[in-house]
Amino acid sequence: MTSPAVIPGSTRDPSPAPAVIPGLTRDPSASGWPKPAITAVLLTVLSAAAHALPTFDEVKRAHQPSDTVILDRQGEVIHRLRTDATIRRGQWIALSDISPALRQAMVLSEDKRFHEHSGVDWRAVSSAAWGNLWNHKTRGASTITMQLAGLLEDDWRAAPGGRHAAQKLGQAVAAQVLDRRWRKDQILEAYLNLVPLRGELAGIDAVSRTMFGKAAHGLDEQEAAIAAALVRAPNAKPRLVAQRACGVLRAMRGTDAKPDCETLDVIATSALQRRAFEPDEGIAPHFARRAVAQQTGKPPAPSLRTPLRADLQRFASQSLQQHLRELRRRNVEDGAVVVLDNASGEVLAWVGSSGELSGAAQVDGVTARRQAGSTLKPFLYAQAIVERRVTAASLLEDSPAHLATASGLYVPQNYDRQFKGWVSVRTALGASLNVPAVRTGVQVSPESFARQLRNAGVSLRESGDFYGYSLALGSAEVTLLDLTNGYRTLANGGRFSEPGTMPSPQPSPRGRGSKAVIDARAAFIVSDILSDPNARARTFGTDSLLATRFWSAVKTGTSKDMRDNWAVGWSQRYTVGVWVGNASGAAMHDVSGTSGAAPIWASVMAFLHAREPSRAPSPPAGLTRAWVQFADRLEASRDEWFIDGTQQAIFAMAPAQQRNIAARITAPANGTIVALDPDIPPNRQRLQFSAAGDKLRWLIDGKEVARGRQAQWLPWPGRHKVQIAGERGEVLDEIRIEVRGAGVRPVVMNKFSPPPKILQSAAPPVR
Repeated sequence: MTSPAVIPGSTRDPSPAPAVIPGLTRDPSASGWPKPAITAVLLTVLSAAAHALPTFDEVKRAHQPSDTVILDRQGEVIHRLRTDATIRRGQWIALSDISPALRQAMVLSEDKRFHEHSGVDWRAVSSAAWGNLWNHKTRGASTITMQLAGLLEDDWRAAPGGRHAAQKLGQAVAAQVLDRRWRKDQILEAYLNLVPLRGELAGIDAVSRTMFGKAAHGLDEQEAAIAAALVRAPNAKPRLVAQRACGVLRAMRGTDAKPDCETLDVIATSALQRRAFEPDEGIAPHFARRAVAQQTGKPPAPSLRTPLRADLQRFASQSLQQHLRELRRRNVEDGAVVVLDNASGEVLAWVGSSGELSGAAQVDGVTARRQAGSTLKPFLYAQAIVERRVTAASLLEDSPAHLATASGLYVPQNYDRQFKGWVSVRTALGASLNVPAVRTGVQVSPESFARQLRNAGVSLRESGDFYGYSLALGSAEVTLLDLTNGYRTLANGGRFSEPGTMPSPQPSPRGRGSKAVIDARAAFIVSDILSDPNARARTFGTDSLLATRFWSAVKTGTSKDMRDNWAVGWSQRYTVGVWVGNASGAAMHDVSGTSGAAPIWASVMAFLHAREPSRAPSPPAGLTRAWVQFADRLEASRDEWFIDGTQQAIFAMAPAQQRNIAARITAPANGTIVALDPDIPPNRQRLQFSAAGDKLRWLIDGKEVARGRQAQWLPWPGRHKVQIAGERGEVLDEIRIEVRGAGVRPVVMNKFSPPPKILQSAAPPVR
């Protein structure tokens, strides 16, 4: 059997080029034969370098694919992400997983006596020397082992002008060292994984997936012949590659075979034009990018095992796309889903977009900031309950409210533009009523509520005072990941820990990194409310999608102008968060809490609990369950949960004049900047303060200046803390202001003094 001839006009990659070994054949570029002494020294140096070659295991471990394979928790491939743009190199493929046809084609094409020689094919060397002597074109003498030596050692790698004499000799010495140290199957395996084949493609995995759209074990004889032909002619035109491949195929089938070269030409042309090996392919693109980005400071890993569940990831993605197709006529094209394990915090599913349905598929909806809507209310009520401002049975007024702010009156509205009158906290939260939430937010104060959200991991870009009372209705922008993990905090009895994109060594919510940020008693009461179908009946009915067959707690939310729709909730083991909207910020058309994100949430929860039960949590210590009644039949009598010491049997409305009004400063707003009027004598100017509440004491920078609901103060340049305190000196509310202008001496206050000018007030609240 003879080796196929070199294709006229074809080019050959310098790295695996067959070389004529100096000392055995004459190097045309050399001026003469090396002198014996120089040759001896050269051989000694080259031998030492050759003996420094790595082992097979070292080469395999050092192999760096151009993409990272993302694996799920069971080792299943869920995504492939390119991490090196300079080369296209696939995964290391074991020889047993490479097509037998390809192994045969490569040996016949490049080194037909591969299994017989000891690294250097001396018969081929003699043939090459004789051909060079008579200026005949021959195949050359470079074996697979010699080519591999050139791939492993930069010093023996060919330059654009070819190898010089020392490189050729060193390559031959190294090949013999490799043959003694490595097995033949190891040499062939390493060669097939490292050899450059076309353009940026290196290794058989990259070629197989890019050109033929299949794994290396699936290559047939024709595809194997084309791949082998590329070693000699990596950048040749398709017709020349096909000619070379036809010769390889003839050698594979025997000299009497007559392969169909025209068909091979068509296959080669099609294969060389394909680019099927996409830089980013699989079912978890956004999660893959995040997982790889978290490996900063480390070389890209060939593969990353993650806590994702492949089956859950597929289902969540399919469920999202299926539901969004049903909503296309309502101007909805984007969505995101994230599933967390309650105990460990591991991310079990991460669907960042609706894929082909989206006009912005690269935007990760799991980490994008969107207005939270009513999904922040559970944290607000948990804080109010633990501060003993309300209980689950306390009555709140759902009626028109007009709240004074620095920018004017803030008038919150319910989703349906209707009011329910007096309702309990259980009903207000379960039915997601807006006005009672704002009234509760006034008691808690926006800044205090913002601190609570941050403690639960829900990061905010601005201060609580920036959002004002509208923070109770979710005017702040949050990420789906933060929000879902915040709900996981409620599921874990108020203990917070970071979500994990890598497998967690700590499966317990009380393990390393967790901390108590919400009172466990308040978290339990909120959980009980959000799992109660009767509590949400006034808005959602008793048989909505939110009522699952197993125990679960859930809250929906819709932002201003229907730009965002949320459904976030948890079961005994899982927390699921869903966002639906448009990445562009465009408003949806008539999408409610139960028609937008809720159906996706319900389907994912049903999938998780198809064979797994979910039980209600046990109440923590410090809670009491008591029978309560409501006067005037405002609500049905029932058992209710209370923090010890807050329980009572009957809830009724006191006459208006006897109701406790939450003490708060109503003017000026927090953050107000005041400028002294230069046209009025400084000691004639006064700043007016007003507050809601009874028996109040006004303190400026810790010193009492007035009593009652209103006060006047001689402004003094600088930054000041204004507080109102009760009869016993307890601080009930506080704001901070700044006065600008020339200093003046304090004088006795005059009620006829005009007020100074207000330069700037706190940012207006967003409704």
